[in-house]
Amino acid sequence: MAPTAAEHHHHTRKAVGLAARDASGHLSPLAITRRSTGDDDVVIKILYCGICHSDLHALKNDWKNSRYPMIPGHEIAGEVTEVGKNVSKFKAGDRVGVGCMVNSCRSCESCDKGFENHCPGMILTYNSVDVDGTVTYGGYSSMVVVHERFVVRFPDAMPLDKGAPLLCAGITVYSPMKYHGLNVPGLHLGVLGLGGLGHVAVKFGKAFGMKVTVISSSPGKKEEALGRLGADAFVVSKDANEMKAAMSTMDGIINTVSANIPLTPLFGLLKPNGKMVMVGLPEKPIEVPPFALVATNKTLAGSIIGGMSDTQEMLDLAAKHGVTADIEVVGAEYVNTALERLAKNDVRYRFVIDIGNTLDKAAATTE
Repeated sequence: MAPTAAEHHHHTRKAVGLAARDASGHLSPLAITRRSTGDDDVVIKILYCGICHSDLHALKNDWKNSRYPMIPGHEIAGEVTEVGKNVSKFKAGDRVGVGCMVNSCRSCESCDKGFENHCPGMILTYNSVDVDGTVTYGGYSSMVVVHERFVVRFPDAMPLDKGAPLLCAGITVYSPMKYHGLNVPGLHLGVLGLGGLGHVAVKFGKAFGMKVTVISSSPGKKEEALGRLGADAFVVSKDANEMKAAMSTMDGIINTVSANIPLTPLFGLLKPNGKMVMVGLPEKPIEVPPFALVATNKTLAGSIIGGMSDTQEMLDLAAKHGVTADIEVVGAEYVNTALERLAKNDVRYRFVIDIGNTLDKAAATTE
């Protein structure tokens, strides 16, 4: 149900976004309001926003929880324009980002431990109901107002356009690598799938000093995996000989694939006690024969984004090691074409919308 007019009384700041009105997912400009600056809020002029694969799912209502009109985008990079009186971490002019969440209860066990991403009251950056009853609008928009706890600082060495996708894709792979011990120099990491998530996982694996093997069904990606991204090896998952040669060699696998694929052959690549961590979201339930796990003490785990302190830690480490996303910057007027191309995996590896230079113009020409 849409919020009532009464619930909007603190939403007085005018903004513009690219919104879908229905499950066609077609985006067009929409005039919106953002809330007034609260005491703990940071006001951000959005300069760039990455296009995540989950934006596509949400726009098309693939997960059956979409609210329209919807303004997607949770890989937000921009500049602080104003802060509330209690804000101490940020000031006007700071280069900042906002990822997949904009609020949580801030008092449960998960929040207290710094895992806001596990909070039952987590409020997502878009398509979520905020504490005031309004529906959150994401980063395909001119500005946003966010509680300071959910804002991160971009290190000076990190470009905003190439850094924006790290706020979803980066933390999504960094967090499981950290908490499952897949960040130790000399260990062998498998990265399953070479897309928006996978290409960043390769870079973090190398930053941690690991041996990294890309596992992909696309032989055509071998050259860029080994050359451009710096992977040590490449295994074509459909090639029985290559899979056999890689059996029992990996300490862990980060599974970034969103398709339902047979997992048993992949467990065969793991050493005894090896782990597979899923960060992709296949639409159907996955099938795992118990023997594939039990026989040599293997683990299948899952992970979703990460807490705010880990997100800042990830950005700082990425800047130190020169880890950024490989991007194609597009204008706001191109966003529907970009989404069509993303649906066909026709991007290396992340579209980023140049909000700062193109959104106002796109909105003016179609109003």
